[in-house]
Amino acid sequence: MSAITTHVLDTALGKPGAGVPVRLEFVKDREPVLVAQAVTNADGRVGEFGPDELETGQYRLVFDIASYAAATGQDCFFPEAVITFEPKGPAGSHFHIPLLLSPFAYSTYRGS
Repeated sequence: MSAITTHVLDTALGKPGAGVPVRLEFVKDREPVLVAQAVTNADGRVGEFGPDELETGQYRLVFDIASYAAATGQDCFFPEAVITFEPKGPAGSHFHIPLLLSPFAYSTYRGS
């Protein structure tokens, strides 16, 4: 199982954010390095995303909100949502990072 998973909920439309391009990056020497990329499925999820084990350090999930907004005919104030995080835990830990999205706001939290 992937150590990192995510999903997008479109709170403006009241449904999953399907078709959102997402990149997983590892931050090395303050520069992002691409680890994986995917597009959310019909349920707004990316279940297999990146490695099973993580290097210690900072990671970023980068959501392409502009392309999703264009595809759904919505306004878009934030063209990109970037969530930077440091996963800490024993080997084999799982980190689920959801994104709640609307045309003029977004929020996140550590899920389960």
